[in-house]
Amino acid sequence: MRKNIIYKFIAVLIALLLWQILAMVIDTSILIVTPLSVIKRLGTIWLEEGFWESVAFSLLRILIGFFSGLIAGIILAVLSSKSKIIESLLWPYMVTVRSVPVASIVVICLIWLSSANLSAFISFLIVLPVIYQNMLTGIRSRDKELEEAAMVSGAGFMQRFRYITLPQVAPHLISACTVTIGMAWKAGIAAEIIGTPKGSIGQKLYLSKTYLDTDDLLAWTVVLVILSIICEKIIVTLLKLLIKKLSLEAPDRITVKK
Repeated sequence: MRKNIIYKFIAVLIALLLWQILAMVIDTSILIVTPLSVIKRLGTIWLEEGFWESVAFSLLRILIGFFSGLIAGIILAVLSSKSKIIESLLWPYMVTVRSVPVASIVVICLIWLSSANLSAFISFLIVLPVIYQNMLTGIRSRDKELEEAAMVSGAGFMQRFRYITLPQVAPHLISACTVTIGMAWKAGIAAEIIGTPKGSIGQKLYLSKTYLDTDDLLAWTVVLVILSIICEKIIVTLLKLLIKKLSLEAPDRITVKK
């Protein structure tokens, strides 16, 4: 664990060094600024009026989109695992959402939705098919014989779910969440840049690009990376703790129905 932290720290230093060299070679602040300039900007940007409002605006909507996609993906995967008809009916929608570029979806959705709610809906669309497919794969790859044996022995549905199904499906769910949190942020912010809702991080990025303010552009990008990492760590950690609590609190023997 300690070695991994050291290696990552060294990798970050190397990346910053390469960034510094590139900035010195190009020597044009409009194209690229030095890491020190961005660090200085990060020290002041959070003190500006509207910073925390912009963070809250984008954070709330992207999390709403992520959790909506997570819940819907799980429910639809369960339904599809029970019925081939439902899976076939959902197939064209899932394939379309996975295949169509985010920019195209954003432009189409702008016709139907206000720019203020666009990032939540786009995040939902990006998260949904990934969660759905991973959960469907996890459900179908579980040990059905073990579940049948528990059913024969009289185990109830919740017992079978908590102590047999959940531990087998959990790795697929955690893996999907780890991937989709970052995807939700990328897609959500892309939607905000195109829709430019007032008071969003996407609007701040758009204005920075318009005024060729590279310091602000890269500083807001760093803020986005930090927010995405924090969200990923918190959500995945809480999910793991919840799954562990539900699946490892198994009784010594499953209660048999009379």
